[in-house]
This record gives sequence, structure tokens and C-alpha cells, in this order.
Amino acid sequence: MFTATLIAADIFDAGDFSAASERVASAGAQVLGARWIDEAKALDVDFTGDAAAVRAAVEGAFARTDAIVQKTAERERSLIVADMDSTMITIECIDELADYAGIKPQIAEVTERAMRGELDFEEALRSRVALLQGLSESVIEQCLAERVVIMPGARALVRTMRALGGMAVLVSGGFTRFAEPVAREIGFNKAIANRLGIRDGVLTGQVDGEIVGAQTKRQTLQDTLATTGWSAAQSLAVGDGANDIPMIEVAGLGVAYHAKPKTAAAAHACVNHGDLTAILYAMGFPRARWACLD
Repeated sequence: MFTATLIAADIFDAGDFSAASERVASAGAQVLGARWIDEAKALDVDFTGDAAAVRAAVEGAFARTDAIVQKTAERERSLIVADMDSTMITIECIDELADYAGIKPQIAEVTERAMRGELDFEEALRSRVALLQGLSESVIEQCLAERVVIMPGARALVRTMRALGGMAVLVSGGFTRFAEPVAREIGFNKAIANRLGIRDGVLTGQVDGEIVGAQTKRQTLQDTLATTGWSAAQSLAVGDGANDIPMIEVAGLGVAYHAKPKTAAAAHACVNHGDLTAILYAMGFPRARWACLD
């Protein structure tokens, strides 16, 4: 049995409840039942049949609505591995650091191309960091205070999963100086990210140590599953860029969040309209079960 969860970014119109079941049936599936998770906000349709066909039928069928289709028995996940920039926070930290250096357009263009999968991530990261050489270390704390905004729904998602006995790992191609405080604020168990080279209070223009990239993200998910004894089906990965694809592909549920086209194409589900609480609805949790409200 499968469940198609539809989440409105705003609210559902009258008649959308029955229309959702009709849409699932139009894909040749047998509808077993439908119910509200939160009335006028999120609903489930249980069915048997071709899950891929149902996903194609319901995605984009209702205005400003996200749809997630998955096996009913696997919808409650135990592990979340998440990207940070443009996923758990609203910005790309390296672009904002570049703004303080007066070179944001130059760096932001490279960031966008790297996240779209048009450039090698490691080379693109090293080339951008090199342009920050000489920037004062104090700018990092300034950027944290002035620019970093937690993504709506991030705290609710992570804290609810942890409150229910799960684990949350933040794995970022960005930098520890941002990832560690962001992880603490949201409620992650730990954070893994790149280390900016800093000497005598200024950025060296280098990344210290090995690059945390796509394969690190994938390996982190797999290693955490091995350590906990959980199956891949119990895992969730969420990200927006091309370097998130490997972890999205191996997770039980890989979610592309307001993502680049390549990432969306590789994901099991896409959240294009709502915030991160859409994933809580996909796990069947109404607002009354969330650990906090963002």
C-alpha cells in the first residue's frame, strides 16, 4: 500500500479533498481511503497501484501544492541527513561572505552553476574561497548575526524527529563556522562541514583538510545507518543542489527542497511550494504532534 500526501502552501479549496482521490484514481490506482492530516492544509490518499504513475498524476495537479508519494509502512523516518545552505537556512553563506568583500556577483554566479551541477564542486569551492583571501575573520560572526536566517519549518522538522527518538545530521559543503551554530539552533545531533583556513585573524583563501562534498554526504548517511542499525528505508535526505544528489538517491526518502533541476529529477519527492514542515506532513504528523512551531 502507498500513501499520496498533498500539502497546500496556503489552504485547500472546497472540493479538493474529493478531487485528490479522483486524481489518484485517474492514474489507474485503487483508492483505499482518504483523510485530512490537518484540515484544509494536508491530506492523505491511500492506494494500491503504480506509485510512479500516481506521483506523476498528483504533482502539480493543485495550485501551490506539494505531493509526496511513498510506501505507507515506511513513511515515519528515523534519520534525517540534511544540507544547510538554501535548505536549512535561507542563504548561501559563501555568497554572503563575498558580499562583505564586495565580490558577491562574481562568486554567486559560480555558486549557482556548481549547485546546478555545471561545475566540479570541489574545484568551484576552492576557487571561490581563494577570492576571499584577506577577509577579516570578524566578518564571519557579522554574517551570522546579520544574514543567516533559519528556513521556515527547519526547527519543527528536526526537533520533532528527535523528540520521537530519531537522529539528525547536518552535512554541508559550506563551513563549520556557520554549520555548527546553525545545527545547535535547529536541534541537529551534529554538523559536518568544511573548515575555512584562518591565520592571524584573516582568511587564508584555502579550505583546511579534505573537502566535504557529495560523496561525504552520501557516506555520512550510510555510516550513520550502519552505526544505528536502521535500514535505508528509515532514512530521509533533503537538499537543493547537485552535491546533494548522491545522498538523496540512497535515502529511503530523498527530498529535493526548492531545488535545482538536476536535484529535483533525482529525488523521490519535491517540495517546491511549502516549507520544511511539508516533510512532517509526509510522515503523517499533524501540527499537534510537532515538537515546536516555527
